[in-house]
Amino acid sequence: MPDLLKMTSRASLLVAAVAGIVAATGWALGRGDVWPLAVVVASIAAAVGCRAIPALVTYQFTVWVLVTVVVGMLYPDRCLSVGGLDMRNKHLLTAMIQLVMFGMGTQMTLAEFKNVGRMSYPVAIGVLLQFSVMPVVGWGIAKMLGMPPEIAAGVVLIGACSSGLASNVMSYIAEANLPLSLTLTAIGTVTAPLTTPFWMWLLAGRWTTIDFFGMMIDIVKIVIVPIGAALLHDWLRSAASATRRALTTACAAAVIAGAGSWLAGWWTLPAGADGEPTRLALLALYCGGAVVVGIGYHALWRLWPAIDRWMPAAAMFGILFVTLITIAKGRAQLVELGVELFIASVLHNVVGLVLGYLLCKLSRVDERSSRTIAMEVGIQNGGMASGLANEMGKIDTVGLAAAVFIPWMNISGSLLANYWRRRGVRDESESAMPVQAGSDERR
Repeated sequence: MPDLLKMTSRASLLVAAVAGIVAATGWALGRGDVWPLAVVVASIAAAVGCRAIPALVTYQFTVWVLVTVVVGMLYPDRCLSVGGLDMRNKHLLTAMIQLVMFGMGTQMTLAEFKNVGRMSYPVAIGVLLQFSVMPVVGWGIAKMLGMPPEIAAGVVLIGACSSGLASNVMSYIAEANLPLSLTLTAIGTVTAPLTTPFWMWLLAGRWTTIDFFGMMIDIVKIVIVPIGAALLHDWLRSAASATRRALTTACAAAVIAGAGSWLAGWWTLPAGADGEPTRLALLALYCGGAVVVGIGYHALWRLWPAIDRWMPAAAMFGILFVTLITIAKGRAQLVELGVELFIASVLHNVVGLVLGYLLCKLSRVDERSSRTIAMEVGIQNGGMASGLANEMGKIDTVGLAAAVFIPWMNISGSLLANYWRRRGVRDESESAMPVQAGSDERR
């Protein structure tokens, strides 16, 4: 099987080269019916072929993100409707974002929250920098570039989001402080329902309507609930058998009772109902659903333990899907503002990485932890930003920044992580505030 994968990857590189030549020739001859398809084939083949080049293996997901950008820009109509199914459906996109967050959650453990006390100083520095530097930098860049209001709000939004799975991966590649990275992601995720709406209200409130309470609920729904379901699975791993059975039985009874009462018409939300009571009721249903999903996933895991290894791939698929739809839906704005958004993404990311690292060194944080915090500050949760833009009904404007930022953050993060990995850590003893126990642990 490994030999077959190698042969397939090498053959894909050949296909990419041939398709690239066809695309260039077709473009030069003005064959609009040839070159777009050839570009898509070349990009997909190049993504598959990355496995054949060791130096590019860690960039494979980034290349696939770029493939979605190419496809979304060249064939937007076909991406937005497949077989009569509207791919822009808000509920479908919400489900995909929840899949991303659930997949991310399966790579977290409850033990990471216990690391807060053990690594209190670097955790405090990391959380402070993450939720202060990036929103303000995003606001400044949007003002400097004179972006349209809702596009500018999207730049602030991605800066106001917590870090995500990508920063953990980059810290692992860089051989930085992985436990600290996981802890910062966990803490940032839990605090996001307060910090993200606050910064959006303060910095982007003049550019687009911000429903503070509604955004809090949306973050709980699309981030906290699916990650909570994954952490429930983690808790059940070490729970007593009697506890698991009792919880599963109670959950099954609640599901049967709820389904029966709904089918009987005993309860329903009034048509057109809105407002805080209705949103809280829906949130309660989501939380109940999280318990069901967590228990169901745990039962599946007991039958098939390898499923945990597939969940990051499922999360990456969700990001690719949402990025594709965002690009396709916002193609017109990207044609007009693509350069400005790319400049904004580079500036925002680079400033975050540099300030995150330098401020840590000034605060006398050790080298490994400084690298980790730089990744956590500079690499934001693009999936969360896309999900919030979708909940606002503005994924093709507010969500565009995330679609552009995601590929760039993966590119820059991979380059920096591989550089730090090659460079190593010269003097771990230089820190006056070392992280206690566990800086070299690996999951």
